[in-house]
Amino acid sequence: MATKSTTPRIDVGAALRRASAQFRELNPKEPGQWPILPKIASCIAVAIAVVVLGWVAVLSDADAGLQAARDKEPRLKSDYSAKLAQAVNLDELKRQKEQVQEYVTQLEKQLPGKAEMDALLSDINQAGIGRGLQFELFRPGQVVVKDYYAELPIAIKVSGRYHDVGSFVADVANLSRIVTLHNLTITPPPKEKDPSGNLTMEATARTYRYLDAAEVAEVKAAAAKAKQKDKGKKS
Repeated sequence: MATKSTTPRIDVGAALRRASAQFRELNPKEPGQWPILPKIASCIAVAIAVVVLGWVAVLSDADAGLQAARDKEPRLKSDYSAKLAQAVNLDELKRQKEQVQEYVTQLEKQLPGKAEMDALLSDINQAGIGRGLQFELFRPGQVVVKDYYAELPIAIKVSGRYHDVGSFVADVANLSRIVTLHNLTITPPPKEKDPSGNLTMEATARTYRYLDAAEVAEVKAAAAKAKQKDKGKKS
């Protein structure tokens, strides 16, 4: 006698009703007492939220890095173009550097050394005397030391005829050493004191000399000491 097998039937509607019943009247303050389905659903939701937030954070950092790289790209291209142009014109740039160095060397030769300053002051004085000018004042001032040279101001006051004063200025400008005139004023004297019509010129002549190696070292040491002192005050 054959037996007829029966397949158990699953009531899906009843299962859904039982599952939905577990989500009713949940106490959010006591999640430990929730039924199993709400616990599993909440764990899955938290896991998904963590994954999503982490993914968003990673994408945000990656996007920021990408934007920074995009912003840097034009500057890198510009630097590349500039360096490429320098590389292409390297020989020309070297030649220009040599020309500039030669020019600087020529200018340095126009600066007297410490031992030549007295001779230069004498040349300025002789330039005025040679034009028939009367020196009322010829007073060297305090030497001002710069990074690689020293500057000597000289207060000058001479009197003489107009053309002689102009020739004296031209002679000073044409000296083999560099001499510049500053704060130049020319005034006629009162007629009752000098009816000859001579003019009076006042100016500050500045001449320059180069510093020797020892003086340059002293200047650098003094600058470094002052910088260190200022740094100590700020800290």
